[in-house]
Amino acid sequence: MDSKRAAETMIMSSTRLTSADLSSSQSHDSQHWSVSREAARWSQLALTQVKLMWDEGKIERWIRFGHPVDDAIVDRQQRVLFFAPGSIFAFVRWQANDFGTVLSRIDILRALLPHEACTSIGFVRPGGEILLRISGWPKVQRVLQLIDAIEQADFDPADICPDHWRHIHNRLSANEEPRAYTKERHGLWLRRKALCP
Repeated sequence: MDSKRAAETMIMSSTRLTSADLSSSQSHDSQHWSVSREAARWSQLALTQVKLMWDEGKIERWIRFGHPVDDAIVDRQQRVLFFAPGSIFAFVRWQANDFGTVLSRIDILRALLPHEACTSIGFVRPGGEILLRISGWPKVQRVLQLIDAIEQADFDPADICPDHWRHIHNRLSANEEPRAYTKERHGLWLRRKALCP
């Protein structure tokens, strides 16, 4: 299985990036920040780059959902994913030191076109539009549970109405329970998108 297929499988199955995920790609280790021909071609269209890392128990940066168009192996612990403009993805960061967790955050972002204003986000280049930003493990865990619920309702989290992520952000920030994402809401979103592509 090539690295691109492996990355897609990892993301769609909602698993985290581990050293085991990269062990089959050791032959790529010498190609530091190497990018495939397809990614090089796409780079002219200003893809959003997300740098993942897995140092178990210390630093964990991973994608919960999203559809990258390509990826590049940096080393056994790091990889870069590339997202096309307009795509939506969830970026999870967790970090700990000898005293416990120091960072727990989830950002749900929309990759932007070169002319669109963006917000700077760590390990995301050049940045993106923030649809949801939640910090603190209890709330991050709640967002992950809501993503699970959306998938169980047979929706792709990357394709639902972006306003729903803003709704979740606002409700959780106010310590309120978000509304569920329904078929009716999704139908309205699809009709709105058809009118204003």
